[in-house]
Amino acid sequence: MDRAMRLGQFELWPLSDGAFRLDGGQMFGVVPKVMWQKKAPADERNRIRMGLNGLLVRTGKHNILIETGIGERFDAKFADIYHVEKSTSLPAELAGHGLGWSDIDIVINTHLHFDHCGWNTRREGGKVIPSFPRARYYVQRGEWEHAEHPTLRDRASYIQDLFEAAAEQMEFLAGDQEIVPGVSVEVLPGHNQHMQGVRIESEGEQIYFISDLVPMRPHLAYPWIASLDLYPLETLANKQRLLPRLVEEKAIVVFPHDPDVPWARLVNREGKIEAEELSHGEIAPSFVRKTFT
Repeated sequence: MDRAMRLGQFELWPLSDGAFRLDGGQMFGVVPKVMWQKKAPADERNRIRMGLNGLLVRTGKHNILIETGIGERFDAKFADIYHVEKSTSLPAELAGHGLGWSDIDIVINTHLHFDHCGWNTRREGGKVIPSFPRARYYVQRGEWEHAEHPTLRDRASYIQDLFEAAAEQMEFLAGDQEIVPGVSVEVLPGHNQHMQGVRIESEGEQIYFISDLVPMRPHLAYPWIASLDLYPLETLANKQRLLPRLVEEKAIVVFPHDPDVPWARLVNREGKIEAEELSHGEIAPSFVRKTFT
Protein backbone atom coordinates (compact mmCIF):
# COMPACT_ATOMS: atom_id res chain seq x y z
CA MET A 1 0.00 0.00 0.00
CA ASP A 2 1.55 3.31 -1.00
CA ARG A 3 -0.77 5.86 0.59
CA ALA A 4 0.76 8.07 3.26
CA MET A 5 -0.64 10.47 5.81
CA ARG A 6 0.74 13.20 8.02
CA LEU A 7 -0.87 13.28 11.45
CA GLY A 8 0.38 16.34 13.29
CA GLN A 9 4.10 15.66 13.73
CA PHE A 10 3.78 11.98 12.76
CA GLU A 11 3.91 10.24 9.39
CA LEU A 12 1.88 7.07 8.87
CA TRP A 13 1.62 4.42 6.18
CA PRO A 14 -0.73 1.45 5.98
CA LEU A 15 1.23 -1.73 5.26
CA SER A 16 0.10 -5.00 3.74
CA ASP A 17 1.32 -8.56 4.20
CA GLY A 18 -0.94 -9.80 1.41
CA ALA A 19 -4.36 -11.35 1.88
CA PHE A 20 -5.99 -14.57 3.04
CA ARG A 21 -9.48 -16.09 3.30
CA LEU A 22 -11.70 -17.23 6.14
CA ASP A 23 -15.14 -18.81 6.17
CA GLY A 24 -17.76 -16.10 5.74
CA GLY A 25 -20.04 -17.63 8.34
CA GLN A 26 -17.23 -17.45 10.88
CA MET A 27 -16.66 -13.79 10.10
CA PHE A 28 -20.29 -12.68 10.31
CA GLY A 29 -21.77 -14.88 13.02
CA VAL A 30 -25.55 -14.62 13.28
CA VAL A 31 -25.86 -12.43 10.16
CA PRO A 32 -27.49 -14.46 7.34
CA LYS A 33 -25.37 -15.18 4.30
CA VAL A 34 -27.94 -13.53 2.04
CA MET A 35 -26.98 -10.26 3.77
CA TRP A 36 -23.23 -10.52 4.25
CA GLN A 37 -22.40 -11.91 0.82
CA LYS A 38 -23.55 -8.62 -0.75
CA LYS A 39 -20.68 -6.90 1.03
CA ALA A 40 -18.11 -9.72 1.09
CA PRO A 41 -18.66 -12.25 -1.73
CA ALA A 42 -17.73 -15.83 -0.89
CA ASP A 43 -15.75 -18.24 -3.05
CA GLU A 44 -16.77 -21.84 -3.83
CA ARG A 45 -15.54 -22.89 -0.36
CA ASN A 46 -17.57 -20.16 1.37
CA ARG A 47 -14.46 -18.14 2.16
CA ILE A 48 -14.21 -14.36 1.96
CA ARG A 49 -11.10 -12.40 1.02
CA MET A 50 -9.49 -10.49 3.88
CA GLY A 51 -6.56 -8.12 4.01
CA LEU A 52 -3.55 -8.38 6.31
CA ASN A 53 -3.17 -4.72 7.19
CA GLY A 54 -0.64 -3.16 9.52
CA LEU A 55 0.49 0.39 10.22
CA LEU A 56 3.87 2.09 10.22
CA VAL A 57 4.11 5.15 12.47
CA ARG A 58 7.16 7.42 12.28
CA THR A 59 7.15 9.84 15.21
CA GLY A 60 10.50 11.46 14.49
CA LYS A 61 12.01 9.55 17.41
CA HIS A 62 10.63 6.05 16.84
CA ASN A 63 9.68 3.77 13.98
CA ILE A 64 6.62 1.93 15.28
CA LEU A 65 5.08 -1.11 13.62
CA ILE A 66 1.53 -2.11 14.54
CA GLU A 67 0.87 -5.78 13.67
CA THR A 68 3.22 -8.02 11.69
CA GLY A 69 0.87 -9.88 9.35
CA ILE A 70 0.74 -13.61 8.68
CA GLY A 71 4.41 -14.16 7.91
CA GLU A 72 5.78 -16.84 5.62
CA ARG A 73 6.38 -19.90 7.81
CA PHE A 74 3.45 -22.04 6.74
CA ASP A 75 3.13 -25.21 4.72
CA ALA A 76 1.11 -25.98 1.59
CA LYS A 77 -1.85 -27.28 3.62
CA PHE A 78 -2.07 -24.06 5.61
CA ALA A 79 -1.72 -21.96 2.45
CA ASP A 80 -4.56 -23.91 0.83
CA ILE A 81 -6.91 -23.77 3.83
CA TYR A 82 -6.48 -20.01 4.20
CA HIS A 83 -5.80 -19.24 0.52
CA VAL A 84 -2.80 -17.10 1.46
CA GLU A 85 -2.02 -14.54 -1.24
CA LYS A 86 1.41 -12.94 -1.22
CA SER A 87 1.12 -10.20 -3.82
CA THR A 88 3.21 -8.23 -1.33
CA SER A 89 4.75 -8.83 2.07
CA LEU A 90 5.52 -6.85 5.19
CA PRO A 91 9.32 -6.93 4.65
CA ALA A 92 8.86 -5.73 1.07
CA GLU A 93 6.58 -2.91 2.20
CA LEU A 94 9.06 -1.81 4.86
CA ALA A 95 11.88 -1.93 2.31
CA GLY A 96 9.79 0.33 0.09
CA HIS A 97 10.06 2.93 2.86
CA GLY A 98 13.81 2.40 3.18
CA LEU A 99 13.50 0.33 6.37
CA GLY A 100 15.08 -2.98 7.29
CA TRP A 101 14.69 -5.33 10.24
CA SER A 102 16.95 -3.25 12.48
CA ASP A 103 15.15 0.04 11.83
CA ILE A 104 12.01 -0.81 13.82
CA ASP A 105 12.09 0.43 17.41
CA ILE A 106 8.67 -0.72 18.64
CA VAL A 107 6.29 -3.49 17.60
CA ILE A 108 2.74 -3.45 18.95
CA ASN A 109 0.67 -6.62 18.63
CA THR A 110 -3.02 -6.08 19.28
CA HIS A 111 -3.15 -9.81 20.01
CA LEU A 112 -1.21 -12.94 19.06
CA HIS A 113 -3.42 -14.73 16.55
CA PHE A 114 -1.32 -16.04 13.66
CA ASP A 115 -2.61 -13.40 11.23
CA HIS A 116 -1.44 -10.55 13.47
CA CYS A 117 2.05 -11.65 14.60
CA GLY A 118 3.40 -13.70 11.70
CA TRP A 119 6.56 -11.63 11.25
CA ASN A 120 7.32 -11.24 14.97
CA THR A 121 9.95 -13.87 14.29
CA ARG A 122 11.67 -15.30 11.23
CA ARG A 123 13.90 -18.19 10.34
CA GLU A 124 17.57 -17.52 9.69
CA GLY A 125 20.22 -20.19 9.30
CA GLY A 126 17.89 -22.91 10.53
CA LYS A 127 17.06 -20.98 13.70
CA VAL A 128 13.98 -18.94 14.63
CA ILE A 129 14.96 -15.44 15.74
CA PRO A 130 13.15 -12.17 16.50
CA SER A 131 12.58 -10.39 13.20
CA PHE A 132 13.28 -6.95 14.65
CA PRO A 133 16.46 -7.25 16.74
CA ARG A 134 16.36 -3.73 18.22
CA ALA A 135 12.63 -3.54 18.87
CA ARG A 136 10.62 -3.87 22.05
CA TYR A 137 7.43 -5.84 21.43
CA TYR A 138 4.31 -4.74 23.30
CA VAL A 139 1.39 -7.05 24.11
CA GLN A 140 -0.96 -7.50 27.04
CA ARG A 141 0.41 -9.95 29.59
CA GLY A 142 -2.95 -11.73 29.72
CA GLU A 143 -2.84 -12.27 25.97
CA TRP A 144 0.67 -13.74 26.14
CA GLU A 145 -0.35 -16.12 28.91
CA HIS A 146 -3.45 -17.19 27.02
CA ALA A 147 -1.49 -17.61 23.76
CA GLU A 148 0.88 -19.96 25.57
CA HIS A 149 -2.05 -22.06 26.85
CA PRO A 150 -5.09 -21.49 24.60
CA THR A 151 -8.37 -23.33 24.97
CA LEU A 152 -9.61 -26.09 22.71
CA ARG A 153 -11.94 -23.55 21.14
CA ASP A 154 -9.26 -21.13 19.96
CA ARG A 155 -5.97 -23.02 19.92
CA ALA A 156 -5.96 -23.09 16.09
CA SER A 157 -5.58 -19.29 16.17
CA TYR A 158 -2.24 -19.45 18.00
CA ILE A 159 1.06 -20.69 16.56
CA GLN A 160 3.62 -20.31 19.33
CA ASP A 161 6.55 -20.60 16.91
CA LEU A 162 5.58 -17.18 15.52
CA PHE A 163 6.14 -15.27 18.75
CA GLU A 164 7.96 -17.27 21.43
CA ALA A 165 11.45 -16.55 20.08
CA ALA A 166 10.85 -12.85 20.74
CA ALA A 167 9.99 -13.41 24.42
CA GLU A 168 13.11 -11.67 25.73
CA GLN A 169 12.19 -8.51 23.85
CA MET A 170 8.58 -8.48 25.05
CA GLU A 171 7.12 -5.73 27.20
CA PHE A 172 4.07 -7.16 28.96
CA LEU A 173 1.29 -4.66 29.61
CA ALA A 174 -1.43 -4.74 32.24
CA GLY A 175 -4.29 -2.69 30.86
CA ASP A 176 -4.43 0.66 29.07
CA GLN A 177 -1.06 2.36 28.77
CA GLU A 178 0.90 4.98 26.86
CA ILE A 179 3.76 3.40 24.92
CA VAL A 180 5.46 6.63 23.83
CA PRO A 181 4.05 10.17 23.77
CA GLY A 182 1.14 10.15 21.34
CA VAL A 183 0.82 6.37 21.07
CA SER A 184 -1.25 4.44 23.59
CA VAL A 185 -3.13 1.15 23.85
CA GLU A 186 -6.62 0.39 25.13
CA VAL A 187 -7.85 -3.08 26.06
CA LEU A 188 -10.89 -4.10 24.00
CA PRO A 189 -12.18 -7.47 25.22
CA GLY A 190 -14.54 -9.39 22.98
CA HIS A 191 -12.63 -11.08 20.19
CA ASN A 192 -10.56 -12.42 23.06
CA GLN A 193 -10.13 -11.20 26.61
CA HIS A 194 -6.95 -9.16 26.22
CA MET A 195 -6.99 -7.71 22.70
CA GLN A 196 -5.91 -4.08 22.52
CA GLY A 197 -6.58 -1.21 20.16
CA VAL A 198 -3.97 1.47 19.45
CA ARG A 199 -4.63 5.21 19.54
CA ILE A 200 -2.21 7.56 17.76
CA GLU A 201 -2.54 11.30 18.51
CA SER A 202 -0.56 14.33 17.40
CA GLU A 203 -1.55 18.00 17.43
CA GLY A 204 -5.22 17.21 18.03
CA GLU A 205 -5.50 14.65 15.21
CA GLN A 206 -6.19 10.96 15.84
CA ILE A 207 -5.92 7.58 14.18
CA TYR A 208 -7.22 4.45 15.87
CA PHE A 209 -6.04 0.93 14.96
CA ILE A 210 -9.22 -0.88 15.95
CA SER A 211 -8.01 -4.46 15.51
CA ASP A 212 -10.60 -7.24 15.32
CA LEU A 213 -13.23 -5.23 17.15
CA VAL A 214 -14.08 -4.09 13.60
CA PRO A 215 -12.10 -6.31 11.21
CA MET A 216 -13.62 -4.85 8.03
CA ARG A 217 -16.02 -2.07 7.10
CA PRO A 218 -19.13 -4.31 7.17
CA HIS A 219 -18.43 -4.99 10.85
CA LEU A 220 -19.18 -1.36 11.69
CA ALA A 221 -22.80 -2.49 12.09
CA TYR A 222 -23.16 -3.26 15.79
CA PRO A 223 -24.60 -6.82 15.52
CA TRP A 224 -22.23 -7.91 12.74
CA ILE A 225 -19.86 -9.83 15.01
CA ALA A 226 -17.68 -12.80 14.10
CA SER A 227 -18.55 -16.18 15.56
CA LEU A 228 -14.82 -16.44 16.29
CA ASP A 229 -15.23 -13.87 19.07
CA LEU A 230 -14.97 -15.56 22.45
CA TYR A 231 -17.05 -12.87 24.17
CA PRO A 232 -19.49 -11.47 21.59
CA LEU A 233 -21.54 -9.45 24.07
CA GLU A 234 -18.37 -7.68 25.16
CA THR A 235 -17.58 -7.01 21.50
CA LEU A 236 -21.04 -5.49 21.14
CA ALA A 237 -20.65 -3.33 24.24
CA ASN A 238 -17.24 -2.06 23.14
CA LYS A 239 -18.50 -1.23 19.64
CA GLN A 240 -21.43 0.69 21.10
CA ARG A 241 -19.09 2.57 23.43
CA LEU A 242 -16.15 3.26 21.15
CA LEU A 243 -17.54 3.84 17.66
CA PRO A 244 -19.71 6.87 18.52
CA ARG A 245 -16.72 8.36 20.33
CA LEU A 246 -14.52 7.93 17.27
CA VAL A 247 -17.18 9.61 15.14
CA GLU A 248 -17.34 12.54 17.56
CA GLU A 249 -13.54 12.82 17.62
CA LYS A 250 -13.40 12.69 13.81
CA ALA A 251 -10.79 9.97 14.17
CA ILE A 252 -9.50 7.91 11.27
CA VAL A 253 -9.88 4.17 11.84
CA VAL A 254 -7.56 1.46 10.52
CA PHE A 255 -9.27 -1.86 9.71
CA PRO A 256 -6.92 -4.87 10.06
CA HIS A 257 -8.67 -7.08 7.53
CA ASP A 258 -10.45 -4.91 4.98
CA PRO A 259 -9.04 -6.07 1.63
CA ASP A 260 -9.77 -2.80 -0.17
CA VAL A 261 -9.81 0.08 2.31
CA PRO A 262 -7.19 0.01 5.08
CA TRP A 263 -8.37 3.24 6.71
CA ALA A 264 -11.33 5.62 6.67
CA ARG A 265 -13.01 8.30 8.72
CA LEU A 266 -16.17 7.26 10.57
CA VAL A 267 -19.37 9.25 10.14
CA ASN A 268 -22.90 8.89 11.46
CA ARG A 269 -25.51 8.89 8.69
CA GLU A 270 -29.09 8.72 9.94
CA GLY A 271 -28.09 6.69 12.96
CA LYS A 272 -25.76 4.33 11.10
CA ILE A 273 -21.99 4.51 11.54
CA GLU A 274 -20.28 4.23 8.18
CA ALA A 275 -16.81 4.59 6.65
CA GLU A 276 -16.18 7.73 4.61
CA GLU A 277 -13.49 8.10 2.00
CA LEU A 278 -10.52 10.19 3.10
CA SER A 279 -10.11 13.43 1.20
CA HIS A 280 -7.06 14.14 -0.93
CA GLY A 281 -5.96 16.69 1.64
CA GLU A 282 -5.71 13.97 4.28
CA ILE A 283 -3.46 11.73 2.20
CA ALA A 284 -0.06 12.92 1.02
CA PRO A 285 -0.61 14.15 -2.58
CA SER A 286 2.11 11.98 -4.07
CA PHE A 287 0.40 8.89 -2.68
CA VAL A 288 -3.24 9.65 -3.49
CA ARG A 289 -5.25 6.71 -4.74
CA LYS A 290 -9.03 6.52 -4.81
CA THR A 291 -10.02 3.70 -2.48
CA PHE A 292 -13.79 3.69 -2.88
CA THR A 293 -15.76 2.90 -6.02
